[in-house]
Amino acid sequence: MVVTDFISQIKKLGIKTLSGVPDSALKPFCDYINGVGKEQFTHYVPANEGAAVGIAIGEYLATGIPVCVYMQNSGLGNIVNPITSLANEEVYGIPMLLLIGYRGEPGTKDEPQHKYMGKITEPLLDVLGIEHVVLGKELSEQEVDAGFDRAAQKLREGKQFAFVLKRDFLVNEQKSVYTNHNSLVREDAIAEIIKALDTSDVVISTTGKISREVYEQSDKIKGSHAQDFLTVGGMGHASMIAFGIAKEAEEKRVYCLDGDGAELMHMGSLAFIAKQNPNNLVHICLNNEAHESVGGMPTGCVGLSYAKVAETVGYEFVYCVDTIEELKQVLNEIKGKRKLTFIEIKVAMESRADLGRPKETAAENKDNFMRYHGVKG
Repeated sequence: MVVTDFISQIKKLGIKTLSGVPDSALKPFCDYINGVGKEQFTHYVPANEGAAVGIAIGEYLATGIPVCVYMQNSGLGNIVNPITSLANEEVYGIPMLLLIGYRGEPGTKDEPQHKYMGKITEPLLDVLGIEHVVLGKELSEQEVDAGFDRAAQKLREGKQFAFVLKRDFLVNEQKSVYTNHNSLVREDAIAEIIKALDTSDVVISTTGKISREVYEQSDKIKGSHAQDFLTVGGMGHASMIAFGIAKEAEEKRVYCLDGDGAELMHMGSLAFIAKQNPNNLVHICLNNEAHESVGGMPTGCVGLSYAKVAETVGYEFVYCVDTIEELKQVLNEIKGKRKLTFIEIKVAMESRADLGRPKETAAENKDNFMRYHGVKG
């Protein structure tokens, strides 16, 4: 379906506001609303999907008009609380339209972190009491129209309705390309970090292209990626995984490689880590001001200084760099120090077209990581 026709259907529901976290399965939709769609809707990209639901509730309370909330199906976990304890018809009865990217659709090939969520996406919506329709290119125009008619009915009843969109459903020939003004290539920065590692060091990398680049650069530079735990799912939780390792393996230096989008998603972790003050943790934020791994839409916090946030909550050593020379200097400087450290690295919106993916399963990555450090699972 052409995205402009889909947008027209959303408008017919009376919706004026869109709020969500982008997904590659929704890329035609995200490209549209980040381009010409800016003039047609009020649009927010909050820190996480639960926050998007919060915005939808507030907007409805202020206007009486439902909001469209969009997300990857992995984001369903973040909306369970506000949907069940606030929006549900047995509580406040707040209508909203949900657009959910269908990653890990049963019977299709996808990344390992999406497999189980894909399997339970529809059953989870059933448990939440949210009627839904799966949209794919095999549906006729009449079937799509019938889905929107049903959505309109549910919204009038003060309920939520969801469209689960397969990757092949929407088509948008007008691409929206976001760029920033940074020149440092993220993979080059990651390569410098890998070069600086000792054999006893640990790397915890966040979901998306960062973990893919860590995997490839580790193999290229070290000949192995056994030192790396690739947090391929669970966006926003890599720093707490790194914290858990740092506290239980105090003799090791733990490097957490986060993205700015992941940092935003659960930013309270920064304050918690600072309070606990593990002196062997080096927390690195690779900041390109965008959700690059899921299509490149800018975050809702472009221009935010993550270094200043880390400094405010209590990280002891804080740095912000935007050149490879500055990064090398900082990595060398912290080598002999045992203090909780935060490094913000401002990087470009750029990645290789031939960037590979891990060859091992997630479970094999875990086993290899634990075995390298002499831990039995």
